[in-house]
Amino acid sequence: MRTVHVNGIDLVTQAFGDPADPTVLLIGGAEASMDWWDEEFTGRLAAAGRHVIRYDTRDTGGSTTFPVGAPPYTEEDLVADALGVLDAYGREAAHIVGVSMGGAFAQRIAVLHPGRVLTLTLMSTSPAGPGGEGQPELPPMSEALQKAFAEQAESGESGESGESGGAPDWGDREAVLDYFLAAERLFAGTIPVDEEWLRRTAGRAYDRSPVPAAAANHYLVEGAEPVRDRLGEITAPTLILHGTADPLLPFGHAEALAREIPGATLVPLPGMGHQMPPVETWDTVIPALVRHTSGGPAA
Repeated sequence: MRTVHVNGIDLVTQAFGDPADPTVLLIGGAEASMDWWDEEFTGRLAAAGRHVIRYDTRDTGGSTTFPVGAPPYTEEDLVADALGVLDAYGREAAHIVGVSMGGAFAQRIAVLHPGRVLTLTLMSTSPAGPGGEGQPELPPMSEALQKAFAEQAESGESGESGESGGAPDWGDREAVLDYFLAAERLFAGTIPVDEEWLRRTAGRAYDRSPVPAAAANHYLVEGAEPVRDRLGEITAPTLILHGTADPLLPFGHAEALAREIPGATLVPLPGMGHQMPPVETWDTVIPALVRHTSGGPAA
């Protein structure tokens, strides 16, 4: 691991593979430290000839932590952090991969900083923003998820923890792991949740963070101006990987991205929900990423 100082803060990073190979930057979702990019997953990409970089976003893992409930930064700062990691590794441009919230950041980079993006890969994410002329409104989350959120709100459990529901006792490691497991089940599709993997990954993230509760600050940051009306400006070859059973961002969000980003390739992941690609999808996801970052067809 390597700590880099960017934008006035410290970010913990980790690289896999040969630095002489094409660089792939992985940008995680809300609340997610680098641990959620599984080491076997990153290792398989590295073994295929990629220099893979993952990092703890601010307020996660070993990166700079801010007061819980009062993040003094914006979404734009989180986007700048991703670019700062590339700068720290001496990379003018890279293959950018973003999942969920990280996918939104990746879109911003592709629109606002096109010279930094060799290829773009968007996982479990959305164009967000209102639909303009010729852009239909995006489908809502599933009725089951809406019901779950409503029940949490009625019981006073919603708030700090954003998507994941009511906050646990952050000093109780097992309670926190139960919290993440419950969230994974809520957002999963029809692929069974791997409880052992989830507990191992969440436990590693918990143990590496001095203030695990601070990760929920991501839901409180000031949003950036949507770039949906500029997706047509993206010139980087774009791959979209999306679960067909995503309850938070239904598959229509991926179809919208594919329509609005010129030449984008959409690869559906049957049964996957709103989550990091589970191991059952890796034989599709990893070859697609390797092909895409080689300049060949992704599908």
